Amino acid sequence: MTSTLRPPPPAPPQSQAASPAPRKPRRRRSWRQALRRDWQLYSLAILPLLFFLVFRYLPMLGNIIAFRRFKPGGNIFGEYWVGLRYFRMFLTDPTFWEVFTNTLVLGTLTLLFCFPLPIVLALMLNEVRARRFKRFVQSVSYLPHFLSIVIVAAMVMQLTSVGGAANQLVGLFGGEPVAFLQKSEWFRTIYVSSEVWQTVGWGTILYLAALTTVDEELYEAARIDGASRWRQTWHVTLPGIRPTMMTLLILNIGNFLAVGFEKILLLYNPLTYPTADVVSTYLFRMGFQSSNFSYAAAIGLFEAVIGLILVLTANLISRRTVGTSLW
Repeated sequence: MTSTLRPPPPAPPQSQAASPAPRKPRRRRSWRQALRRDWQLYSLAILPLLFFLVFRYLPMLGNIIAFRRFKPGGNIFGEYWVGLRYFRMFLTDPTFWEVFTNTLVLGTLTLLFCFPLPIVLALMLNEVRARRFKRFVQSVSYLPHFLSIVIVAAMVMQLTSVGGAANQLVGLFGGEPVAFLQKSEWFRTIYVSSEVWQTVGWGTILYLAALTTVDEELYEAARIDGASRWRQTWHVTLPGIRPTMMTLLILNIGNFLAVGFEKILLLYNPLTYPTADVVSTYLFRMGFQSSNFSYAAAIGLFEAVIGLILVLTANLISRRTVGTSLW
């Protein structure tokens, strides 16, 4: 009994080789399925959302009194409609434009000094190799941030009083004591100096964290090319932390008109109004001291709209020029 051996079938040509089966497209889960699966994670967002709803979004309903006549004790949404009357009032008020100019000047000075100095301090701390000295400098520079505004204002008053340390230093050089906080020409210098002392150290934290993400191989390549330490900082370090710098710059521009209300309120007085009175303090006096709540609401709404325009403009410019933006 003999069996015939059949030759194996010819192999398919290379072009007809079996290709892997195409993957089936993954079905996107609906928000209900995602919520049912990860409800524990989503529940963590409930309290923050409630906070923003109660303290950020619901108070926006009060902006309606900028267009309505409000009387204390009456309807919380105003008695009757007045349109743009209060907006025309502050746009034609010389006092408002004086405080608006002071706000722009103080905001510009604060941004000019308080934004770049944390970057400079972070770069300097990044070059320090002695860990104990670095930690000591960080601790000393962070400490003012944890002091309340009231304590900082009290310290500034004591230092700049007639018998304070500043006037004692002036007396050593043969000068006469100066009542600094009663001189309008000195207020901006005192305010910006106290802001620098209080905020610069704390502002370095984000930049120091960003510096740790810069690739060390870039520094090594720069050293091989003969770049000095300054060149490495300019061409490697600063581009590496540029996204963080632009993000914080946009956020600072958003708070441009909201100059430190609490500190100015504690430090200023009628003698320093020509340079110290800003939109927020003027709004406070109009609303709570003069009980003109509708007028104050109109000013606050105007300030918020200007801040929104500044943020949108800064974000657009940053996205088109640098490629970094908040959204």
